[in-house]
Amino acid sequence: MCGILGLIGTPWQQDARAALAAIVTRGPDEQQLFTESEACLGTTRLRIIDLEGGGQPMRSADGRYVLVHNGEIYNFRELRAELEALGHAFATRSDTEVLLHGYAAWGDALPARLDGMFAFAVWDTHERALFAARDRLGVKPFFYAARDGLAFASTLAPFFVLRGFPLAIDYEALRDYLAFQVCLAPHSFLAEVRQLPPACRLRWRQGRQAELSRYWEIPQPAPRAPAREDIVRQVDGALRESVRRQLVADVPLGAFLSGGIDSGLMVHYMAEAAGRPPETFTMAFAQAEFDETPYAQLIAQAHGCRHHVLEAPAIDGAAFSSAIQALDQPLADPAYVMTSALSALTRKHVTVAISGDGGDELFGGYARFADQAADHPARAGQRTARRLVEAGVLPGALMRRTLHGEELLHYRRAELGPWKRGRKSMGRYLAPEALARARPERTLALWRSLADGMDTASLMRADLWTYLSENCLAKADRASMAHGLEARVPMLGNPVLEAVLGLPAGAHFDRGGGKAILRELAARHLPEAAWQREKHGFSVPLRELFAGPWRAAAEAALARCESLAPFLHAQAVRSLWASALRGRGSRRLAYTFVVLLLWLEKHRLAC
Repeated sequence: MCGILGLIGTPWQQDARAALAAIVTRGPDEQQLFTESEACLGTTRLRIIDLEGGGQPMRSADGRYVLVHNGEIYNFRELRAELEALGHAFATRSDTEVLLHGYAAWGDALPARLDGMFAFAVWDTHERALFAARDRLGVKPFFYAARDGLAFASTLAPFFVLRGFPLAIDYEALRDYLAFQVCLAPHSFLAEVRQLPPACRLRWRQGRQAELSRYWEIPQPAPRAPAREDIVRQVDGALRESVRRQLVADVPLGAFLSGGIDSGLMVHYMAEAAGRPPETFTMAFAQAEFDETPYAQLIAQAHGCRHHVLEAPAIDGAAFSSAIQALDQPLADPAYVMTSALSALTRKHVTVAISGDGGDELFGGYARFADQAADHPARAGQRTARRLVEAGVLPGALMRRTLHGEELLHYRRAELGPWKRGRKSMGRYLAPEALARARPERTLALWRSLADGMDTASLMRADLWTYLSENCLAKADRASMAHGLEARVPMLGNPVLEAVLGLPAGAHFDRGGGKAILRELAARHLPEAAWQREKHGFSVPLRELFAGPWRAAAEAALARCESLAPFLHAQAVRSLWASALRGRGSRRLAYTFVVLLLWLEKHRLAC
């Protein structure tokens, strides 16, 4: 696991060490730079596999290729055997060297062969060209700027220390952030920097535009499902194999255990594969409605785990502000701050933590997946009412009632969007020039292209490259890597993707709702109390935090709204906050603005 950096043909080579230092928490064990002619590549390494021999940047024996790699390749042993059969000789035990030889052997076809979480780049010293790729579901990030050469990094942070790099806000990224609480690839908060989308390759050469191509597509579901018992057996085997692959490490390894069935199943398969009980980590909350400690302890006891209950720290306003300002770009998932705290405490015991992320998205865990456009037919008078609302004759609060079908689903999906009036109107909070540059009419363009049918199967696929990749996985990556902890997600390993993504959506639902397959596996492998209860996400008590320890920090930032974010209607933002405190406005949207303002206090952008 590493942070990676590249500066090729840019005016910023002299800033390479400072840029590398900006991502040092991702790799606190070792920092190295390779510089030759116009190319400078660097890594900050967290030693996980082959602690002595896996250093980076890594150069091929013939000197042609130089590679930097962030992540883990779980099928590296099988790929190594293939490469050795082709005559390749290895000097280390690392998965990084497998990538290096794999690129020499297979070129652009390499990413499609990989099972792992990765973002890597290869500099070809003969062709003076760079190749990069990101994993299928975007577990690991990759940012790049093809301006004055090519600059790339694991996160946006290094770009802020490149002297003279243009720090102008990307208004389309701002639009996506206000709509979904995250930036969606390919945008980033900096107008000159792009994110490489999941499952994509990049090829670049001086004087040419960066060329992107997709090496993997989300499979379409089959028209019919196999027998239920066959599905459960297949998924059981796939989860077992994925966990087994992801236990490879030369450092201590444990698991996040929330008390739900996703993390519980991960612990079950870990104990089974390792032949010994794993170490597990749960965060205890003082508020009973947020605390899942008793269920986590039941699962841990059933598997003989060495279980750690970590008390949720009292995160005051200063700690909250610090956590937000440490982000490379705004991310307004309230669970981020607590996930960061859990990662910090877990890192005191282990270097790698297995997570249950991905279970809800792959297996139909959200109620919204069953909410289809066909369930909301048009009613008499809605079109007329819509025109009257938009004309200001009827109050904007009635906007939601004028929508039906796909447009109602779109409305529910976004916190703010292209609606001209009403509480979800982006124009209510963005100044006119900023609104025009944000192109609010494209708020749902990516999501619409992925959820083309607006049925359950389409909605589930759309979440993989939006909510999962850019929210859940980005949150886990930033929170864990801020503390030098590697978080692995076996639910998203290739064996599981191949077993699940081709199933029709109906396979995931029964009378009990979604996640039917995982619930059946939980009934076989986990204590009854852990699965015979309502779904409970990793939530945080926003209402109490707003009224208590975070209030002063939030209101101080809101008071500076005009100077921090001149593109916002400051009074509308402050009014939303006041309404949220009274329990009437959207706390989630209020949090979105607070996070943005706190982040802008440290990262001043040109507007």
